[in-house]
Formats: sequence, C-alpha cells, structure tokens
Amino acid sequence: MSMITGSATPPSAPRRLLPLAVAVAAAATTAALLAPTASAAPHLVTPRPAAAAAGASLPFTSVEAEDAESAGTVIGPDHTQGTVASESSGRRAVRLGAGQSITFTAPRAANALTVAYNIADGRTGNLAIAVNGEASDAKLALTSKYSYVDTPWIVGAKTHHLLDNARVLLGQDLAAGDTVTLTASAEVTVDVADFEQVAAPATRPAGSVSVVDHGADPSGQGDSTQAFREAIAAAKGGTVWIPEGDYAVNSSLSGVEDVTLQGAGNWYSVVHSSSFINQSNAAGGAHLKDFAVIGEVTERNDSSPDNFVNGSLGPGSSVSGMWLQHLKVGLWLTGNNDDLVVEDNRIVDTTADGLNLNGSAKNVKVRQNFLRNNGDDALAMWSLNAPDTGSVFDSNTISQPNLANGIAIYGGTDITVSNNLVSDTNALGSGIAISNQKFADPFFPLAGTITVSGNTLVRTGALNPNWGHPMGALRVDAYDSDIEATVNITDTTFTDSPYSAFEFVSGGGTGKAVRNVTVDGATVDGAGTVVVQAETPGQVAIGGVHASGVGAAGTYNCPFPEGSGTFTLDDTGDNSGWDTTWDDCATWPEAK
Repeated sequence: MSMITGSATPPSAPRRLLPLAVAVAAAATTAALLAPTASAAPHLVTPRPAAAAAGASLPFTSVEAEDAESAGTVIGPDHTQGTVASESSGRRAVRLGAGQSITFTAPRAANALTVAYNIADGRTGNLAIAVNGEASDAKLALTSKYSYVDTPWIVGAKTHHLLDNARVLLGQDLAAGDTVTLTASAEVTVDVADFEQVAAPATRPAGSVSVVDHGADPSGQGDSTQAFREAIAAAKGGTVWIPEGDYAVNSSLSGVEDVTLQGAGNWYSVVHSSSFINQSNAAGGAHLKDFAVIGEVTERNDSSPDNFVNGSLGPGSSVSGMWLQHLKVGLWLTGNNDDLVVEDNRIVDTTADGLNLNGSAKNVKVRQNFLRNNGDDALAMWSLNAPDTGSVFDSNTISQPNLANGIAIYGGTDITVSNNLVSDTNALGSGIAISNQKFADPFFPLAGTITVSGNTLVRTGALNPNWGHPMGALRVDAYDSDIEATVNITDTTFTDSPYSAFEFVSGGGTGKAVRNVTVDGATVDGAGTVVVQAETPGQVAIGGVHASGVGAAGTYNCPFPEGSGTFTLDDTGDNSGWDTTWDDCATWPEAK
C-alpha cells in the first residue's frame, strides 16, 4: 500500500458533493452498544481491551429488546433514513401489538427502569410492568408528542427523531436475574431497556437556601420562576437547594453566577423548563448539579433558545449529575465558559445538539456523559466568532444521533477527542467528524494539533442523501478550506461500519486538500465498503491499521473534482487486511 495515489479517471457521471445538511444552528454500557447487527446470522463481537475502555462509566446497564423474550416482531437491521429500525440501538428493535409483552431479565440490581421506544404519530399509550410475574403499580407512559420532528430547511432531512425515552422508579428492588415484563396497551416498538440502582435522595446541604422557602411549588402546579430567582439572589457564594419534587420554571433564569444549584438527585428533583438559563455573560463560578431539567420542546426552532443553558456560565463553572431531556439543545455555549467542566450527565431526546461549544471555548472538558437520541450532533465544537481552544471531549458514550454526527469538530485550535464510544449514527453524519465546514463567518479553521485518540465507533457512518454516496465512520473534511492543522488519529476501533471506516473528503466538492494527517493504529472489524474512502487531494500517513470483514476493497481513491490533484496514502507499516483498491471511479462500491 505504500504511496497509493488517486486515480485520474473521473466518474462517468460527475459526482456533486452538496453541503452537508446540517443547519447553521447545528453544530448502555459498552457491551450493549457493541450488539451485533448482521442481517442473517448475528455474530458476537468481542472487543479488544481498548474498545472495552472507551466511553463513560455509566450507572445503568442496557439490554436490547431483540435479546429479550417476546412474541413481538423483531424489526431491522436497517440503515434506511427515516425508519424506526435505522434510528434504533443496534439498528434493531421489537414491535409489540396491543396486549403483547416483552420480558427482560435484569442484568444487575435495580430499582429504576428507562425504556427507549417508538409509538405511532399522534398516539399515546403505556407499558404495564410486572416483576417476576407479579403485576406492579409502576407503569411507563408513552407518547409520540416529542417524536416525528421535521426540519424541511435542512436539505436531505426526512421526518426523524422517531424514538423517545420513558423512565420510572419501580418502587421495589430487583436482583440480577429477576424478570421485568412490559405489556403494551397499544402498538409500540421497544428498542432498549436501562436497568439502574438509584440511590436514595440526597439531604439538604447545611447553610443552603431552599427554593421552597422562597415559595417554589414542589407539586409542579404553580410557576416557581420567581422563587428560583429569589433563592439564587439570596444564596450568592453558597448553595441553592432544590428539594425532591416537580417545579415549573416557565421563564428563563439569568444572573446565575457565584452560586451552586443542587438537587436531591436527577430522579427526584425535577425542573420543568424549556429554557432554563439564558444569559450572554456571567462572572463564573456557577455549579449546576444533581437535578433534572425536562422541557416541552416538540419541534426544532433555531431562533428560539429552547436549551438547558443558552450562552455563558462564566469561567470556572461546572455541570454534573444532570438529566436533560425534551429540549432543543442541552448546552449551547457562547461567550466566556473558560475551564468549564461538564461531566456525569445524561442528555437525551433533544431536537438538535446535545452540547455545542459555539466558539470561544477555552480549556472546556466534557467527559463521562451519556447522550442518546439527539437530533443533530450529539457533541460539537463550532469555532464561530472565536476559536475553541484546548478543549476536550473525553470518555463519553453517544448512541443514536439521528440527523448528524456523534462528535463533530468544526474548526478550533488544539482540540482533543479521546476515549469516546459512539454508536448508530443515522442519515447525515459520521461517528466522528473533524471538519473545516464553517456554516457562517467569522469562522476559525482547524489549527495547532487535533488529537483523536482511543475512540470506538460502532455501526457509524451513513448514506448522505445530498451527496448520493456514503459518509465514513471517521471523517476528515476539508469542506471550506484546506486542512492545515496537525491531525493525529490513534488507536481507533471500528465495529460493523455500514460503509467505510476512514473518509478523507472536501464535502463541498471544491477539492480542498487534506494534509498533515497521521493515522497510527486502528482495528476495523467489518466495513461495508472500504477501509479508506479518499475523495479529495492531499496526503495521509497511515500505519498499524488491521482490517477484517471488508466489503468491497481496501481503498477507494478518487479525488473530486477532476483535475483537483491526487491523494496519497503513505504506508508507514504494519497494515493488514486491506491491500486492494477499488478500480472504477465511475461507480461507488456497494455495501455488503
């Protein structure tokens, strides 16, 4: 493979690479996420130690519905945009008719259950719960209210965001091996169940200011916005306590600085708000921890700040132990957020990004978070107005982003993406994208050293309807400008990639070059088309890549547009299993 140079033969029908359909506003356990999806005879995938280490340490264990006992119908695997199976974990799920049941065996001690599901548009229903055959008072309420999102301004998008997550405290303790039977009141598709042992509610910190003491209504009936504002003002330099209960906060909060907002736990202290904090500037020292914020966002409106945090928390702030759901974006961060730490949170069912560092982010650490069913990039850095600098996405677990990438880096300086587990991207995204796509100006392209290390990508990559061809599991994209930064990609694990593992491209089809990229170490266990998909001029040094189960050939090397130059793979040694080249640039390899 030494010095493989791109073919000069153009496709017979010129390819047109249209812009990625990501709007300007865009930016489980390991074993469960590594569930197989082979169509005929599913095989078990045994990850090497690096794969097992990737992702967050989660407080729950997931069981796929297709691995449970049921008289329902298994759907999938499917990678077709706009289908329930394609948005499901493992690309498979179980469809139950009214009155049908599915029985899970608890993999661990648990007293709480979360189920990802789909129900028909316009419908509601429930899943009755029985434990070891005995009916329980607990029940999971189901609704299509937060699903079936349309974004017609995003070219190539179809109705998506087809799943939702419902959670319930069971009111009893399960032991490993106990059975939980869910019986459907109406037709429903069950995707995955999370079993969790939730600790007892935390007690009030000494010296804290309770929102209830300022008039907050823990029944959720009254508007508690003013009580939260008064408690924050009274507690500056200390802690605002959010006791167990439900609180309606119907207007955004601002002036959240030099204060800790703390709940009794994200299963107990629940704030109902579609726009919780909205502030463009803050002095910093804001710490948000251990409560849930659940919104009522049912569509994506990019002109509305329907986010848990919109803007700035200020330097030295933190967000931890949160449950964020039914919002547009979990955290859309602009302004000064220097040294912010975002860790141990769950961000699910957002209509757009899970988190976006939207310029100016310095030394931000986003780690040990779980994200599922996000309607755009799950985690993104977008260097608009000022570069994101020295920031890190580390050890996060991301599942089922249904319109864009698992992790996307759009410009920025000295960025690190490490030890993340990403699975089941859909429609318009890769598992990880390192990109100079700007969306708007002023944009700051990739600079310094971009480190992409120790990540595991499972069933990631998608068929882009705008490009008319696939996007790889890990994409380096010179979309609007040449890649001039040093990009080091090391120790990546790819499992069951539906198309290619690595893609090097100029997504706008302008022939911008990909340079200064080094790939050192990767395991490719299944690639539907090729290991390397190269579509633009440039040069990449690549070594230590070991592949098996490759669908069509080792390399697709066809720079576009015609005459834009050649692409060279500089073989640095220790490569195996992908020494063939697709020799017809007039056709795309068919996924196998």
